[in-house]
Amino acid sequence: MSGRGPAPGGLVAYFGYGSLVNRATHRTAIVAAMPARLSGWRRLWRPRPDMPGFPAALLSVRRDATATCDGLLVVDRAANLAAVDAREARYHRRAIAPDSLALDGPLPDCPLYLYEADVRLPPHPRPPRILRSYLDAVMQGFLNEHGEPGLARFVAETENFDIAIDEDRASPRYPRAVRLSPAERALFDALVARPGRPAAADFG
Repeated sequence: MSGRGPAPGGLVAYFGYGSLVNRATHRTAIVAAMPARLSGWRRLWRPRPDMPGFPAALLSVRRDATATCDGLLVVDRAANLAAVDAREARYHRRAIAPDSLALDGPLPDCPLYLYEADVRLPPHPRPPRILRSYLDAVMQGFLNEHGEPGLARFVAETENFDIAIDEDRASPRYPRAVRLSPAERALFDALVARPGRPAAADFG
């Protein structure tokens, strides 16, 4: 972890760029949240560290001075930060500068963070797959917070989106899976169906 710590009893804010964009996945009583865009970081899919069960690909970010990244700035109580850290296990909490964020309205006067995957951990030995249940939660969040243009940017601006998708929607492996409307399912499937994508897989 890095960055100045929150004052006791105060607030913190963290920039979500994946599942945290979907408020339905939050498990703490947040104070506020607002759509935002972060400069200097690029979103990407990367293999999850070697963990039992399945070789999933999850979202992370990397520093890139030329990039910007849509997401959700979540304002939370400092007392909840340990729970968020536990949710984002195997990620580093990084401090971010106020001038790297653009949003409608004023920035909260509190420490600002984002979570970056720990690249030192070894990846699973099997080829990674994107869990459809995780992807659904992320895409629903972007649709709700940034509309269809923002959802399209999420797909276009995220590196490594050619990783095969594991079709676990009927029996979700992602612990914070969400419900989709028929229109959402059709939209999400159409956006990620692209020439050259590996065939969808099921780990069994």
